Amino acid sequence: MYFGSIAQYCAIAQSDSVIFEHQDNYQKQTYRNRTYIYGANGKLLLTVPIKHIGKTGKQLYRDVRIENEFQWQMLHWKSLQSAYRTSPYFEYYEDDLIHLFEKRKEFLLDFNYECLEVVCDCLQLDTAYKKTKIYQKTPEGFADGRILVNAKKEKVYKLDSYIQVFSNKHGFIPNLCVLDLLFNEGTSALTYLENQLIF
Repeated sequence: MYFGSIAQYCAIAQSDSVIFEHQDNYQKQTYRNRTYIYGANGKLLLTVPIKHIGKTGKQLYRDVRIENEFQWQMLHWKSLQSAYRTSPYFEYYEDDLIHLFEKRKEFLLDFNYECLEVVCDCLQLDTAYKKTKIYQKTPEGFADGRILVNAKKEKVYKLDSYIQVFSNKHGFIPNLCVLDLLFNEGTSALTYLENQLIF
């Protein structure tokens, strides 16, 4: 996932170990290349542009390349600055994140793992993870959280509210990008993630 939603990070924070799907086909309208932040006008979508392979359709997620013909990284960073510059913890985490938006990225999955590792460092979340070696439609022996990446048919989660930068304008917006939680709650973000009920 591109940074990932709060529900996704609840699942990660509440697990002893995580296995990420590394062998599936890329699917449109998922959190693989999109995330939502809280902007001045409400919920704002940020999308990482990808290179489409044409009408042949299926492509492995790990083979999906990022389209770098325009400066999407600069746009995303400016959007994050605009949305969160006045949040309590933006300046605290800014230096940890800015490098993700300064160097061109080639593969979407590699970039998403890089974002995951930075967020886990910021959260001080030390969860071991592995990658699948084969695709299993119905994995056995552990909870299947792959549904959490689906943005189109997203489940509604009852998440506790916290103060957001523009909540006085638009109210509380749940399950945004984990960066919303991080910038607003800072060092309390991990405790929040560990105490939400999503499964």
